[in-house]
Amino acid sequence: MQEEVESLLKNETWELMKLPEGKRVISCKWIFKRNEGIPGVESTRNKARFVVRGFDQEKGIDFNEVFSPVVRHTSIHILLALVALYDLELEQLDVKTAFLHGNLEEEIYIQQPEGFVVPGNEDHVCRLMKSLYGLKQSPRQWYKRFDSFMVRHGYSRSSYDNCVYFQKTFDGSFIYLLLYVDDMLIAARDKFLVNKLNAQLSSEFDMKDLGPAKKILGMEINRDRQAEKLFLSQKKYVLKMLNKFGMRDCKYVNTPIAPTSSSHQISVQNQRTKGACHMSRIQMQLEVSCMLWYVLDLI
Repeated sequence: MQEEVESLLKNETWELMKLPEGKRVISCKWIFKRNEGIPGVESTRNKARFVVRGFDQEKGIDFNEVFSPVVRHTSIHILLALVALYDLELEQLDVKTAFLHGNLEEEIYIQQPEGFVVPGNEDHVCRLMKSLYGLKQSPRQWYKRFDSFMVRHGYSRSSYDNCVYFQKTFDGSFIYLLLYVDDMLIAARDKFLVNKLNAQLSSEFDMKDLGPAKKILGMEINRDRQAEKLFLSQKKYVLKMLNKFGMRDCKYVNTPIAPTSSSHQISVQNQRTKGACHMSRIQMQLEVSCMLWYVLDLI
């Protein structure tokens, strides 16, 4: 929590003042979660984040436009295919507290962080100068800031995917950058170009260099450069899904219906379980949605 507050103060996220007459305060809260990290790069750690309760915001007063694009799964797959085919360098970057880099256009006041109220100023509130996690417009403001930075440095935005940026280099090859909120993949033939873009980004934002890409959107990236092959794995996601639905120790079958079951037996069984049909349908919907997310990543 101390680290989070220090980061917010360092970025001059808010200005402490008394609440102006006629203005309203938006409530906030602390969120605690456990980050699994990236094997060999980042260890598992606990994290605290101070967020705004966005549901307290009123449209037209506290926010207007909220849409913000993210990179398409197909764009990630295409880039990884190019990396394997042309033996490109593939590096991964992460933006620390990305939303804090977005500039606010609205006048918003929030509560002081619980446990960190400034002594002597208990009646003061925080006027936000920059976006904060939880605000409905935060993703959009961050994307607008990042997009203007990339365009200003000579990168073109893909007409197919607004989160894919590219630039033609001196030798005729291309350097690519894919953005998914605060996660980035950079690919280029020359490692010098990757390092150059990394330095440019670090001069503008608070970046974390994760080295060669190992994981993106829950997909583990395993690469064999000598064989010119690249593999994607979602083993952890599948195991987590099986544990969630109590199916970790289930025996697998080729079809969801046992081959020895007759249609009459199935009909009788359906009648017996009719009372639990509603709950079963909800459970099935959850399982199907998890499977669709898994399949989407593989397409």
